[in-house]
Amino acid sequence: MEIFDVIVVGGGHAGAEAAWACARLGCSTALISLDVSRIGQMSCNPAIGGLAKGQMVREVDALGGLMGLAIDATGIQFRMLNRSKGPAVWGPRAQADKYKYALEVQRLLKTCPKLTIIQGEVASIQSSGGTSAPLVANSSNHARGAHATIQGVTLSTGQQLSCRALIITTGTFMKGLMHTGEARSEGGRVGEASARTISDSLRDLGLDLGRLKTGTPPRLHKDSIDYSKFELQPGDEEPMPFSYLNDYDDASTWRPPLRQIDCYLGKTNTNIHNLIRANLHRAPMFSGQISSTGPRYCPSIEDKVHRFADKDSHQIFLEPEGLDTDEIYCNGISTSLPADVQESFIRMIPGLENAKILRFGYAVEYDMVWPSQIRSTLEVKTVPGLFLAGQINGTSGYEEAAAQGQIAGINAARLMKAGVADFVLRRDQAYTGVLIDDLVTKPPIEPYRMFTSRAEYRLLLRADNADERLTPIGREVGLVDDDRWAKFTARRDAVNDLLARAKTTRIDGMTLEEKLRRPEVTWEAISELQLPIAESAEEASSNRKSELGNWKSFGRLVEIRIKYAGYIERESRAADQLAKMEEKLIPIDVDYKQVVGLRNEARAKLLQFTPRSLGQALRISGITPADVTLVAVHMARRGERQNEA
Repeated sequence: MEIFDVIVVGGGHAGAEAAWACARLGCSTALISLDVSRIGQMSCNPAIGGLAKGQMVREVDALGGLMGLAIDATGIQFRMLNRSKGPAVWGPRAQADKYKYALEVQRLLKTCPKLTIIQGEVASIQSSGGTSAPLVANSSNHARGAHATIQGVTLSTGQQLSCRALIITTGTFMKGLMHTGEARSEGGRVGEASARTISDSLRDLGLDLGRLKTGTPPRLHKDSIDYSKFELQPGDEEPMPFSYLNDYDDASTWRPPLRQIDCYLGKTNTNIHNLIRANLHRAPMFSGQISSTGPRYCPSIEDKVHRFADKDSHQIFLEPEGLDTDEIYCNGISTSLPADVQESFIRMIPGLENAKILRFGYAVEYDMVWPSQIRSTLEVKTVPGLFLAGQINGTSGYEEAAAQGQIAGINAARLMKAGVADFVLRRDQAYTGVLIDDLVTKPPIEPYRMFTSRAEYRLLLRADNADERLTPIGREVGLVDDDRWAKFTARRDAVNDLLARAKTTRIDGMTLEEKLRRPEVTWEAISELQLPIAESAEEASSNRKSELGNWKSFGRLVEIRIKYAGYIERESRAADQLAKMEEKLIPIDVDYKQVVGLRNEARAKLLQFTPRSLGQALRISGITPADVTLVAVHMARRGERQNEA
């Protein structure tokens, strides 16, 4: 029997980050994948980032993750979305060469000396102790204690692997079932089998499972498209990298290593909508063939036509899937309609009259675990050492998966090294914190997707400052190495130096700081004046030019901090209040039945969700400030009694 500290099941974006974190934190780690050549595979859209999602990628990178490095090396179009709006909602996004991206993820993982990659299917989870009763809303997990302790896994070949921590990141593969019209087949994605038995093991451990649905659009041959009928969508002239390691080196001159390409924008029309309406009875989501819930914010084209009946058209983005492939991804027309209907409506799209369809769209149903059963650390409440990350927790998207995988990996490693999984990011620290807190306090009824609107403190959670928020934390955790730390501290010092000089350098009778507060004044315009601040800052940073490049590359950071200083300060004060509530941890063995005056509804919700802190308790639907006050009073009295004893 092979023995590991941590086993990661699943080689998608969550599994890759989890394995990367565990191995780099010194744990002997096994990553098990049904097909090791598909590790890092982009199952759906060939892109990383976007609104709020791009911020999460930068957060993963700032903590020392791999996704930013992989997309910078393999991106074929980089765009900053929402440029016309404020920096709080800017969203970096990149089209990827999906095949090169997967290979780069695999290459990065092979640089981890503590990581062993194994091809196989996990047939069952091995554990010891406890019972197998499912979790229910009116039972206290705290009072019942743990069901079982993780011991390892058994593969379908009968091979047994031992571990003390297990991270499940199975994506859409647990009892995956694909649908194209009336046709159904088992699989987590096209051409790959489903994981058939691991769901049963999770149920045996007492977990309550659900079922969700996602989907993907058709792929077309690039040479069968009339691009003249589509609107050109080029990338940015000055692309911005995702990884701070590339940003630190010199963001003002960084260029993607791969050839950059264009995308194209088109639209559906009323004739297409009429055809789809006439065939809704053949669509699995409408015929009753699929009963699970799909993603409301990434709906299929049949769902769009049904829900938005007043709209005459919907956007379609043609996105190349790589430099060496003929495949074009049709973003915006995800569908599970029968193949004949797909072929008919595609040919009704201007420019696609002669399109050659390489693969039809399909929907996939899969098992997931209701995330009210996990802690903010992503550890299962009743099974010490078992962590869940990615779509198994009810999320959608590569970026949401990667963020969870990283947190699960950090906590599994901390469990191995210190005996406790206690790493949690707050809502004011990261979109990752918002994501996980939402999952454990408001379990999704549909695949969860991150938006900037979900974050109360989005001006603090910008894409440009993820390193300031998280790299010191990553350094403390152990994921940020010396090279990244040196580059981070050099830029941090340079930005602080510029901020100080902006307060004293004068132009036209006012300080540069006062000048930059004006909406129409930009750092770029100021820098063209060649003021003394420019020379001073360049001289001050001359000894770190090899790490930072030209001082202009971080002048934009100074502009953002000055322009939004008042708003940032206001959000920071509110975040400080949140932090105080988050610091008031609720003892794991608290008995809510003993809290005097607590409403029955509140008691049931607290027993179900077992919040980590008073702040988290307040965010549970149905819990009022008065309920939280009663819990706080109970905790204080409990503490007094313990001190007296």
